[in-house]
Parts: sequence; C-alpha cells; structure tokens
Amino acid sequence: MVEKTYATREVPLLPLRGMVVFPSTIVPLEVGREKSVRALEEAMNRDHKIFLATQKQVKIDEPSPDDIYDTGTVAEIKQIARLPGGTIRVVVEGVCRGRTTRFVTLEPHFSVEVQELYDDERRTSEIEALMRTLVQQYEQYVKVSKKIPAEALATVVGIKHPGRLADTIATQLPIKVEEKQDVLNAIYVKDRLEKVFALLNRETEVLELEKKINVRVRKQIERTQKEYYLREQMKAIQKELGDRDDRGATEAEEFREKVKEARLPEEVEERVLREIDRFEKMPSMSAEAVVSRTYIEWILAIPWQHETTDCLDLNVAQRILDEDHYGLDKVKERIIEYLAVRQLVSSMKGPILCFVGPPGVGKTSLARSIARALGRKFVRISLGGVRDEAEIRGHRRTYVGALPGRIIQGMKQAGSKNPVFLMDEIDKLTSDFRGDPASALLEVLDPEQNSAFSDHYIEMPFDLSKVMFITTANTTYSIPRPLLDRMETIYIPGYTEDEKLKIAQKFLVPKQIKEHGLSSSDVVISENAIYSVIRKYTREAGVRNLEREIAAICRKVATEVVKNHPGRVKVTVQSLNRYLGRPKYRYGVTSANNEVGVAVGVAVTEAGGDVMSIEVNLMKGKGQLILTGKLGDVMKESAQAGYSYIRANAKKLGVDEDFNEKYDIHIHIPEGAIPKDGPSAGIAMTTAMVSALSGTPVCHDVAMTGEITLRGKVLPVGGIKEKVLAAHRAGVKRMILPRENLKEADDIPQNVRREIDIRFVEHIDEVLEYALERPIRRSKGRPKKNTVPLGAMTLPSTTSIEYPITDNHPGS
Repeated sequence: MVEKTYATREVPLLPLRGMVVFPSTIVPLEVGREKSVRALEEAMNRDHKIFLATQKQVKIDEPSPDDIYDTGTVAEIKQIARLPGGTIRVVVEGVCRGRTTRFVTLEPHFSVEVQELYDDERRTSEIEALMRTLVQQYEQYVKVSKKIPAEALATVVGIKHPGRLADTIATQLPIKVEEKQDVLNAIYVKDRLEKVFALLNRETEVLELEKKINVRVRKQIERTQKEYYLREQMKAIQKELGDRDDRGATEAEEFREKVKEARLPEEVEERVLREIDRFEKMPSMSAEAVVSRTYIEWILAIPWQHETTDCLDLNVAQRILDEDHYGLDKVKERIIEYLAVRQLVSSMKGPILCFVGPPGVGKTSLARSIARALGRKFVRISLGGVRDEAEIRGHRRTYVGALPGRIIQGMKQAGSKNPVFLMDEIDKLTSDFRGDPASALLEVLDPEQNSAFSDHYIEMPFDLSKVMFITTANTTYSIPRPLLDRMETIYIPGYTEDEKLKIAQKFLVPKQIKEHGLSSSDVVISENAIYSVIRKYTREAGVRNLEREIAAICRKVATEVVKNHPGRVKVTVQSLNRYLGRPKYRYGVTSANNEVGVAVGVAVTEAGGDVMSIEVNLMKGKGQLILTGKLGDVMKESAQAGYSYIRANAKKLGVDEDFNEKYDIHIHIPEGAIPKDGPSAGIAMTTAMVSALSGTPVCHDVAMTGEITLRGKVLPVGGIKEKVLAAHRAGVKRMILPRENLKEADDIPQNVRREIDIRFVEHIDEVLEYALERPIRRSKGRPKKNTVPLGAMTLPSTTSIEYPITDNHPGS
C-alpha cells in the first residue's frame, strides 16, 4: 500500500521531551526553552504551522539534530498565552505525520524541511477486520481499566478512519515514549493498526493481572480484620467470665519468679512487673504478646546488679600482662596504676582508654589480656563501618524486630556490669541520614553521664560507670574531637627490630610450631634468620606479616618432615630463599662513599622508619627549582624554604650569589611511586643543595632530620625513635636531630645510643659544619656554635613522648 504524499515545506521545529503528539489530537504544551520559544514566535509570524518531534533523551536541555527523531507531527497552533517567568502555554492540533528531510537552520531556532505524510483512507476488508478487532479489544481494556471515561469509548467507536483510530487509541495508552514513537513511525495504516493492537492486548493482560492481585490482597486484609475482631470478642468474653489464657498465665508466673531472683533495681522491677501484667492479659499467639515477651526476656537477661570481683594483686596482674605481650610498658603501667588505686578506693569509675597505633601491634589482644589480668569478663564489638545510631542506642519497640543496641547486647553477653568492653576500630565510624553513631558514643564514653545510659529499646537508665571501656584506632584525626576528649589516649608505636625478634622468639615461633603439629625437636629458626625475615620479607609496624612468614616456614618444614623425616631442621639465613622465596623488600642502606649533592634523610612510614637518599643536581638554567619523587605540598614548601635561605645567605655560605640566574636545581627523592610528605626533610634537602652549589661532598655516614625556617633555624619533628632506629639499621654512625627533640632521647634504646653519635642542633650552620666533608669557605659567617652530643646533656628521667607522631605520612 502506498501512502499519499505532498510536497515538502519548511517549518519551525519544536523538540518535545517525554511525550509524543499524534495527528488529529489536541494537546496543551508548556514551552520554556529559549530555542523553543523562538520557534513558536516564528510559527506565529508565518502560518501557525509548527513541526513537533520528540527528543530521544529526556535529560538533554540543548538537543542537536541527532538527538531528535526524524518522524513527527505537523501541527497547527490554536491558542497561545504567556505565563509569568517567560514560559508560554500553547494548544496545538496535530494535522498530519511528517518526516524531516534536512535541517535548514539551527539558530536562533531549529527550522526543518518536512515531507508531509497523509494516510491512505481506502478501507480494504483486512483493514476493516483489524479496526473491528481493535475496537473490541479497546472496549475490553476500558472495562478492566476503569480509568477511561465512557465518553472516550464512545468517541473511539465513532471513528471511521483507520489511521485516526490507531492514533487515538495509542494516545490514551499508558505506554513508554519509545513505543508511542514506534506507532508514529508506522506510516502504513495496516502496520499501525497491528502495532496498536499488540500494545493494547499487552496492557489489557497487565490490568487483568493487577486486578487479580488486588482481589487477593483485599481478601487477605479482610481475613486479618475478621481474626482481629474475633480475638477482641474472645478477650471481652474471657474478661466477663473471669477466665485467662492458661499458657500466658504460666509464662507470666515464670517471669515473676525470675524477677524475684534477679534482685532488680526498684524502678526496673516496678516497670517489668507492669509489663508482665500486660503480657498476661494478651492472647499468647498475638503479635503484641511476642513483642512484650521479648522485651521482658531482655530486661531479665541484663546484669543489673551482678559484677565480678577484681583481681587486685599487682604482681599477678603484671605477670599475666608480661606473659601475653612483650614491651608495651606504658599500657601495662597504666593498668597497674588502676589496680593500685582500686586497692585504696573501694569504688571508682572505670577508666576509658583509647589505644592508638598502627595495625598489628597488639591493641586488640592487649585488651583481652587486660581482662584476664583483672579477672573480668571480656566483650568485643567492632565499630568499623557502623553508620546507624540505632546500632549503639537500639531501636524503639514500635519497630518490627526491634532489639537493644550493641552496648546493652554486649552487657548481656558479658553477664556482669563491670566487664572489659573493647570497641574496636573506633576511627572507622561513619555517619549518614540514619544518624551519627559517634555522637551516640559521647554518652557511653563520658564518665559523668554513663552511669545512666539510656537505650531506646530498654527505655530505662543502665549503669555503665563500672565498665572498663577500651577503644582502638589506627589514627586519631578521623575521631571527632568531643569523642576523643572523653578518652585517655595511649599511643602504641611500632615495634623495633629487637622487640620484634623477642616477640618472635618468645611468642610467634613456639605458637606456629605448635599449630603446625611440630615440636622444638623438629625445627629451630636461628636468630639471624628471624632478623632477615623482619628486614627483607616484612615491612610493617606490627608483627602480623612476620607471623605469616614464620607460619610459611613451618608449613614447608612440616612437608619435609612428612616426606623425608630429615630429623631436626635448622632454618638459617642461607636457607630462607628455599622456604620464603626471594626477599620482598629492599633493606635500606646508605651509600659507601661521600658524594656531592647527596644527603641521607630519615622518614616515618606505616611500617616504622626508613632512610632515604636526597639527590640534588645542578643544570644550566634560570633558577628553576624542580622537585620530583611524588612529594606532598608540605615537603615541597620545605624545599622552597631551604632554597630561599640559601639565596638569602649565599655569600655567607660560600656559594655563587648569582647561582639562581645561572642554574636550575633539581631535587629528587628515589622510590618515586611512594608518596612522601612532611617538613622533616628540610635540613637534609638544604644540606644537599649547599653541597651541590659549593662542590663539597656530604658525609655518607651522617643522617639528619629537622624542619628548616627562612632564618635557618632547625625546628623539632616527630617520630624520633622510629627515625633513629631506621638510621641504626642502615649502618649510620652519626645523626643530626633538632635540639628541641632532646627531651625524646630517652625513648631511644640504650644499645642504639651507644652505637650512633647523635648531635642536637639549633641552626642549619651547625648542620653544615657537621655533615659536610670539609668546612665551606665563608665570607663573614654566623659565629660557630657547638653542637650538643647526646652524651653531653642530662637526659630526662622519665619518658616524655605523650603526643602523636606529626610526620606520619608514608615517606615523610
């Protein structure tokens, strides 16, 4: 069948979003886009004809020609009105289909050349049959839908033109825009009638299914209401007769007996007895009775009065703590102090401690050891990823499946009101629209408030003042300040190599030998082999990976024992490759020779400390300072401060005063894939730059750390213990530290102090005097100051680091 076509015409184009307009339909539109408004104005200035075509994507505000369907409707503007805000309301009537042949203009509005397409109005017998079937199906759809008025059905039945019939029905169907566009694209009347019939048939089936579902749901609701009405009648009859549900009465009596045995606080006992009276009057199988029963059981399961007796023997507690953990003297000292005060004061509030340290240093296991030393029950909850306040405070009983929060659940698990309560990973708390759990913890961890902690489910105050709360965190910056202020923070730094060796020999090796079915007669791991595993196969502050590597050795030895029965296996440094493969990490060592422009810095990493070479090259240029090695902003600014100091004091330092006009300076710190940040490399970068500019080599056995100012002063930095240990591992013989860090020298192990000559300085001139191979030629310089060797000062008698490490970025 061939459709009758007319000549093309040029008309303005109005893109439509989320709708399709069919011929012979009258549709109101609201137009607000600038191009669309101009297209309307142009159509009004011509013959009121406009081409309506639908956008392919609704969200596009400025469509291009490719974003608009080719087939649309040529329409006539019937009415137009301007609304406040620049929007135009327009009523259009579809005239005929149209197909875009080309875009004439794109600005200031779309104007297209359209080929008008009119339907072939001849009605064959096949067309007539399709029309009758379509009308019958539409009548069935209207009966099922009940949303289409009878007038619409009468209108559709009276349509004699087959194309118009299909378009009218398609307009009224709640189908997708793409499906309506598919109908509009059907130019042949027969194809259009078939498409609309398929869509109408599908929508009718969907409506019939919805009707069946609604009937089934309605019946269920009616049955539930009927059961409720009958139950209420039964309750009324039982009340009149004085009868009760025997099962409910039996349970109620059991609950009352438990209340007598529990010795609850007066307020709690009164509340729970009222709840038992309510429960007794309820039908035993009703939903409300289940909620009430669960609530009573929770009240009776919580340890309101029961508490364990503390083991106050200081010697026993010290022995238990030493059995479980090596080192960690500050934490152990704090627990012994608590026990000493408990001996003098019969009743005191439980301490609230926060252990902060890198992963694997034993924070969680230490809390368990503290509970064993005190003779208390131990409870652990993980706060990592908790984002709902109800996790802490519980849900109110109005919610289905409501339960108490984790605090009350933990107390029930402990069975006493004075356990050691560990909250792991408190720095991993998050918050969202359901509330902020960190704010809910403010009451729990406040000694002045937690004696009357309120859980939403229990709805009665519970005394948490005798609980010893211990929290753990890797860092403190993500913990809200008000929450951190309520806790006593104890920092647990990473273990030194010697400490790791002792831990491996005393704890890890015997544990892994036992777990792998071996004995001390089957395997022995030498001390040097353990040192090699620590240095070349692990890089961590704790000992988790060290334990994994020891476990790997034990598995290999177990295999040898089963296969070959070799007798006692000795694991040495030479045989490590056979058990663990090639070393995984490069063990930091310094250069063997003095070099120009190369200084040795030290850094604090997540795995403790490490040495790093700082290299400087001079190139002909105009004073550009190039920094590479994945440096952070703070480290770049520190290099800039050293560069500025050298420029300002070039004459005094014996370097060319015009070097910034002749040379570019390139500072590079190797291992460029590792991020590095922090100000502590300031004096090392400055020393390397002075060495390169003056041609004076830097002593290879001198390591240094300290922040530099524009006046050349050396400011204190953090992580002194970790940095000195890293320098010691790398074979450094001399070290330069800021004078203000002298108070932290007592944290450095005695054996390290004896082997490294540590100098404390105040000014960069002292650094240069000590670090360079020979004194630089000065003009008129700063008077030479005496550096302070470690042995020349009286050290503090107590450990003084009680604050977090400042340079704790990887590679700082």
